[in-house]
Amino acid sequence: MASFIEADTIDWLRYEQLTEPEAKIRAASAYEDELVEAVLGRDDDRGALLPWSKTHENFRARPGELTIWAGINGHGKSLLTGHCVLDWMAQGQKVMVASFEMKPRLTLKRMCRQASCGAQPSEKFARDFSRWTDGRLWLYDQQGTVDVQRIAAVLRYCHENLGIQHAVVDSLMKCVRGEKDYDGQKDMLDLLTSIARDTGMHIHLVHHIRKGDDEEGLPNKFDLKGSGSISDQADNVLIVWRNKRKQFEAQAGKEVDREQPDAMVMCEKQRNGEWEGRIALWFHEASQQYVAMPGGRPKEYVR
Repeated sequence: MASFIEADTIDWLRYEQLTEPEAKIRAASAYEDELVEAVLGRDDDRGALLPWSKTHENFRARPGELTIWAGINGHGKSLLTGHCVLDWMAQGQKVMVASFEMKPRLTLKRMCRQASCGAQPSEKFARDFSRWTDGRLWLYDQQGTVDVQRIAAVLRYCHENLGIQHAVVDSLMKCVRGEKDYDGQKDMLDLLTSIARDTGMHIHLVHHIRKGDDEEGLPNKFDLKGSGSISDQADNVLIVWRNKRKQFEAQAGKEVDREQPDAMVMCEKQRNGEWEGRIALWFHEASQQYVAMPGGRPKEYVR
């Protein structure tokens, strides 16, 4: 079953006091093998895929990078990242989720529903799912605000002791003093990008977007709450947007265009990739998965 990293059971001070490795100066020729891999394009397939095959040629969550997952409150960014976590586990990746806004049991309940492909998983499926997460999923059990140094300690612990490859931190605003704490946000991003680079983990940071007068308009990276350094320092910026007009019209019993996407993931930045663009998605209500086409079937994870 998913393992819990509890705040009171580990000597966090040890990991908070770790200093960054000293910079190493090496001859350029020492990177010969890495250079050849890059020139031949062999390193293009490094990193985890997103759940939808139509994204596989365009985006990967590469080792040592930091991705911002941003969205307006209520647009499903945590739901979508939970779906991605399922897929990364299925790809053999080890994942740690630190949600400071949702208790672990609720995080697992939602992921279990997504994995079951239906609205009401059975007790047997819930137990099978719990066992399936063994060696794949860990959760940091703390809600509310958290100190930046504690986050750093958790991430270092996960790398050193658990071999974690993907760490999801939900959300940035639980780790700084507020939207106007620009220095705190910059320091947080500095620290996370350094840890990602030094450990090889991919860090996924959930963040909020300002809710403007027109929630139906498509946001961009300049709409992120707080400092502009957030998007500047991140390797990737992915924005989750939900088609609220279509959702409300369907709930009101109005006829809607099924071909119109229910949501989009917009790649606003990809430092080490060439593609930026939009991914249209449709919401499968029963499973709460996002699927790649209208009427698409949810993806099975636990057989």
